[in-house]
Amino acid sequence: MTVKLYCFGESGNSYKAALAMELAGIDWEPVFVDFFNGEARSDAYKDINPMGEAPVLVDGDMKLSQSGAIQDWIVEQTGKFWSDDPAERREILRWQFWDNHKGSSQFGVTRFLMNFLPEKHRNADVIAFMQGRCKAALGVLEAELATRDWLVGDRLTMADISCCAYLYYPEPFGFERADYPAISAWLDRISETPGWKHPYDLMPGSPADRA
Repeated sequence: MTVKLYCFGESGNSYKAALAMELAGIDWEPVFVDFFNGEARSDAYKDINPMGEAPVLVDGDMKLSQSGAIQDWIVEQTGKFWSDDPAERREILRWQFWDNHKGSSQFGVTRFLMNFLPEKHRNADVIAFMQGRCKAALGVLEAELATRDWLVGDRLTMADISCCAYLYYPEPFGFERADYPAISAWLDRISETPGWKHPYDLMPGSPADRA
């Protein structure tokens, strides 16, 4: 049975789930969530996810939200992008938790404030503060990848798929690849993985659709 992923192209968190499924070879189809017109806040959508967020994975009667939980389901189904070594498993989880708290949470909010929030509501002081948080997180990631090709072990894992998601988007938020050569090389390695697709090619919805 084809599983469904409720998602939209601008969502880095949706991309973490969609990219992992695509690279793992899972038979899936996207269901567009019209986030910018309020669909995620509708009563109908809250029947799918009471948290009012994307992504949501639907497999038969199962509904699963939160990208990390969906990635765990992908590992359970395929065994891919994980490890049999307990220390490596904990290290993968460590980076996923780091990304949720220090990476994507900063990158996503800053990108939204700078690009998708109506200009009259953009607060320069808040954006500057958030860009400082992004810079700190990117510094941690750059330092780690300056010493290794992958975040955990010698191969692509869910740690990489989690941490890379927002860094492929073209909208500015304070990340310039030229300023982070180790991150840039890592993003190239991930994008060379068979089956990789850019978020706007993998999921429906992009700023161009709303222009």
